[in-house]
Amino acid sequence: MPTRDVITSADLDELRRSALGTANPLGVAADLADAVEQGRLAEPEDAGDALTLAAEIAEIRGRLDTALRYADRALEAYPSVEDARAGFARALRARILFRAGGREDEAMADLTALRQLLIEQPEAPAYVSAALDAGGLSVIAEEWLSEAVDAVLGRRATAAGAPTEAVPAAEATVEVGPPEAPGVLFFLLQQRHRVRRDLNLPHDRQDDLADRLEAQLVRRAEQRQGTEPDLLFWPRAEFDRLLAEQAELTGAYGPDWDAHRGRLERHLVQQANTGRTGLSVVSASVDGLNGYASRHNGDPTDPEIRTRYVRDLATRPGAQISWPPERNDACWCGSGLKYKKCCLPRSRS
Repeated sequence: MPTRDVITSADLDELRRSALGTANPLGVAADLADAVEQGRLAEPEDAGDALTLAAEIAEIRGRLDTALRYADRALEAYPSVEDARAGFARALRARILFRAGGREDEAMADLTALRQLLIEQPEAPAYVSAALDAGGLSVIAEEWLSEAVDAVLGRRATAAGAPTEAVPAAEATVEVGPPEAPGVLFFLLQQRHRVRRDLNLPHDRQDDLADRLEAQLVRRAEQRQGTEPDLLFWPRAEFDRLLAEQAELTGAYGPDWDAHRGRLERHLVQQANTGRTGLSVVSASVDGLNGYASRHNGDPTDPEIRTRYVRDLATRPGAQISWPPERNDACWCGSGLKYKKCCLPRSRS
């Protein structure tokens, strides 16, 4: 589906949410690249972002040669490699190189150049670790993230006048920040936590700190909204897409899918303990939320819009997922595992 003749920054934001749901995502990517070439961007400084989005679309659709060409053009379009926005484009390029094969050393050089950003940019832990995961280098991702966490905690200890080694991670007093901007340490810890789970590594002090900060963020988000969790359940692919498009919803739904499921499970257990019955969650989709928000002239990140979207979904047949299943039945989250082996234990974590 072709985009408009002149592409604004708002159009780019909308395409990040909707491009993959169009009939021809690759056509959208090509039109973005053409818009840069033909000077059809309302803001010329958006060129790097437009080409990066085109590269993302092409990579997801498996057109790696095309994706790499767009990524190379994106890096050329940014004012310098030091531009904060260029970090994601460079990590995306590394991810594409890993997937294409044969250029692993080049990909690793790109990521090594981004390593310093892990302690500077909240977005960097996610995009750097995702690229390393794509190259089968999750062990290196865990090493880099661990060292970055140590560096940030050490820097804070030094600023407070305490010896770095005197403040273990699990005992550190750390503020997570407001729900809409949790800060680099939160994202470092959450990505490290995810990678360690994927590697089946044992829970350690920094994992404990990650859990503490996530709980702190959830409490603040709920206090700010003044409401109960909206009980929207995002299946795995939808959750990944949601946070890729709306990173600010981390506070509402969790930094990763495990945290999202755990949060819902714990809330449902709490409700059951008060005597409530007939409990359920509502299965959501990114296209559904975006479409609802658009029809009601709202923003998908607005808590009121999401609450109304829940109510709308709840009236539709098949949208609600009853809870709890029997211990030996399939888990409500759709993982394919038995409930007792999947989300049931999350209520105790």
